[in-house]
Formats: sequence, C-alpha cells, structure tokens
Amino acid sequence: MSSEVSSADGLKEAGGLFVAPGLADKPHWQGHRDRLRTKLLNRGAGALDDYEILEVLLMAFIPRRDVKPIAKALERKFGCLSAILAAPAEDLVKVPGVGETVAAYIKAIAELHSRAAREEIKAREIISSWSALVAYVRRELQHEKREQFRVIFLDRKNQLIVDEIMGHGTVDHAPVYPREIARRALELQASSLILVHNHPTH
Repeated sequence: MSSEVSSADGLKEAGGLFVAPGLADKPHWQGHRDRLRTKLLNRGAGALDDYEILEVLLMAFIPRRDVKPIAKALERKFGCLSAILAAPAEDLVKVPGVGETVAAYIKAIAELHSRAAREEIKAREIISSWSALVAYVRRELQHEKREQFRVIFLDRKNQLIVDEIMGHGTVDHAPVYPREIARRALELQASSLILVHNHPTH
C-alpha cells in the first residue's frame, strides 16, 4: 500500500512533506543544473569555479545524469582546465562517465580554444605583442609530453603567416632539418621566423 496521500488542493505527501505533483519524481540534479545555468547567465562565466564550467559543458553532452561527479573526477585526474583540454582522448575516456562522444566534444572545444588563440595572434604584430606570443606558445606546449620543434613564420610587418610543427620527437629528442625550414620559408615568402622548442622533461 502506498504511503503517498493527496491533500485537498492536489498536493502530494512524500516523506511527510507536501509537494507539487511531479516534483517528488524530479531528479535531485535537475534543480542544480537550473541554478548553475541561472548563475552563469546572471553573473557571467567568471563567477563559476573551474569544475562548474566543466559541469555546464558536460550538461550539454550528458543530458540525463548528474555530471558534477564527472567534472570533479576530471579535475582530480588532470589538475586543471588546460590539462583537461590538452589530454588525449584515450586518457579522457579512462575517467568514469566519460565516453568516446564526450571525449570527442572536449577535444573539439580544445581545438576551438587553440584556433581562437591563433586568431588573436594573427590580429597583432608579433614582436610588439611578445606577451601574447609567449602566452600562446605556453598554452600550445605546456602539456605536450614529447619534444616538439615549431616554426612561427612572419611577414614583413611581423605578422603571423603560419605556425607549423616542423619536428616531432620523443621525450628528449626532436629532429629538425634546416633545409626544410628554409624551403618552407621561401614557399610562404616569410620575412622572418621564430623557432620554438620545448623540453617536456624540465
């Protein structure tokens, strides 16, 4: 026999409390989603913690589940947002609740972030915006586990033509061929270039 009773005004008793019909069956995380969405829209994304930003993203990819534990698990495993975005898909799917679809969406967001950064660099004179260049390079390479040799080709106005990876290596070795850099510079009609080399073991 059910312990649920109805009051005269149509409210149902659940656990000793009268609630509106349907609310007793509403998942506990649904109200949290609504509050988080309202917080974002009313106060701006800057008012959200890192894991809450992740929650908002995961809410779109995982519509019928509490995503807060998944966001927290991602943060624990990788440490920060930039590391999450930089993580390979095969590492992302090791987090409980993250499947291939969610991993693909996260990698797409990471690529959007990288392309937006490149657009910001392209709009400026590289030499006069050294801090922007350093921030861009750090963002691109800080979580790279292998050595990489990149060449940033500039035009005569010191504006970015293209940023290319000219050599991939192991954890402590990245081969590069000067003749290939020279050939590519001629193809692009670059006036100058910036060489970038990371040391992931340091």
